Amino acid sequence: MALDDSIWRTSLASPMAEIPIDGNSLTLESALAIAKGTTTAFLTSTSREKMQNSRDAVENVVGSNEVVYGINTGFGALSSVSIEKDELETLQANLVRSHACGIGERMDPEIVLLMMVIRANSLAKGVSGARPEIAELIISMVNSRIAPIVPRIGSLGASGDLAPLSHMTLGMMGEGECQRFENGEWHLKDASVALSEADLLPIRLQAKEGLSLINGTSQMCAYLTHTVLNMETLCFAADASIACSLEAIRGSHKPFDKRIHDSRPQFGQSISAARISELVSNSEIMLSHADCDRVQDAYCFRCSPQVHGPVIDMLREVRRILEIEINSATDNPLVFVDRDGRAEIISGGNFHGQYLSLASDSLAIACHELASISERRINQLMDPNWSGQKAFLAKNEGLESGLMIVQYVAAAVIAELHLLANPASTSNVPVSMGKEDHVSMGATGTYRALKSSILLSQVLANEFVCSIEALGGIEESPGIGVAKIADWVRGNVGRLEGDRSLTKECENLSMAILDGGITRIFG
Repeated sequence: MALDDSIWRTSLASPMAEIPIDGNSLTLESALAIAKGTTTAFLTSTSREKMQNSRDAVENVVGSNEVVYGINTGFGALSSVSIEKDELETLQANLVRSHACGIGERMDPEIVLLMMVIRANSLAKGVSGARPEIAELIISMVNSRIAPIVPRIGSLGASGDLAPLSHMTLGMMGEGECQRFENGEWHLKDASVALSEADLLPIRLQAKEGLSLINGTSQMCAYLTHTVLNMETLCFAADASIACSLEAIRGSHKPFDKRIHDSRPQFGQSISAARISELVSNSEIMLSHADCDRVQDAYCFRCSPQVHGPVIDMLREVRRILEIEINSATDNPLVFVDRDGRAEIISGGNFHGQYLSLASDSLAIACHELASISERRINQLMDPNWSGQKAFLAKNEGLESGLMIVQYVAAAVIAELHLLANPASTSNVPVSMGKEDHVSMGATGTYRALKSSILLSQVLANEFVCSIEALGGIEESPGIGVAKIADWVRGNVGRLEGDRSLTKECENLSMAILDGGITRIFG
């Protein structure tokens, strides 16, 4: 196997491993690592060859009198309009400029870079008809940490993420503005200046290349990638929060008995129960339950594996869907070249984001459910009837409010999550004179899912604040795993010695959870 096609490549100038962009092997983790700048990427020679073969097929159409959609015609409802050969470059530039009309807050530059990585990988599949230089410029911009300014709103999640990807492409053309990461911070620059400083030349789009760049699901994939990675961390954090709260109310460990879950062998449910059991193992607090007159704990404890389990299972399926999507050709038309060099250009609908839209709706609902059951556990931690401690865990009941409003904040977040849990996929607005008559709204849905995951992290953070404070009032030692979590939480949130503002501590703990801190303490 040639050096250029190896799974990992090490540059002679740098010990940093490089990740191949080949249209087939990109993972969520590697895509994010490239976007964050912890590694770099390169286009494999195999993909370069495939791209060139498909490009040659496009050039053959351009050189003939054949009329093919996307190459020498207008777009969408204007697909019946033929374009003269000497106007094809202008056609592509006009396509990008006219479609770059997004609005709203500007996308985070790292999300833009992730979108660019995914777009380059789609082109690297070698069936889009774009020159290898197109993918190489995207990769070079990402490696140089150059992110075009992209307004978030504008994609319908069908026909591709047209407006956001057009703003990305403007930057590649040396138009508009970019941000470049230098000396630890992002700097706003003219796109032409940012490219020049990185020794990169703006691209002059040729036939079909503008369409290949903007007609895809890359914005949706970028948001959903972040969401899935967040949720995988948060599913563990949710199980960890149950374990801490269970110990804090001296709850029963029996509902997590393996035999219960083996009798209903749902994979996610069994994983959740096993995690909780492990975290509370060797608990001295459990022994105090031996003479307790409490027959059963509330559902928010007893049924937690049955609530968390479906999320774990669903998340596995969403990851499967998404890893296929980021390694797919999602533009239109596609250019297929067989082994004998014969080419066929076929119009289809791979740009439609229904897979991603429905997945994002499911994740938003999952965020609401994990947060909702977490808030119910916070409620019990605040109640002396369950915690056996002072109301709201206040040191001086009445004079002080303790953690009363920490629950209120969690409840307010649930209201936000309830609104965000409404499906985006059911909102359909036909466009392009009715030709594009069913759209996924996946860009709206995936962004909403990412917001939901961040809000969920805050509810879980608030539960940890309450459960670890309650544990501090119990003489017996909790389970080994819970003790580790308690030490970690205490590194972010100090003990409550009296009323104080907890905003920064709660927000910092939320960020630490999303950053994977709670999983790293277990290796």
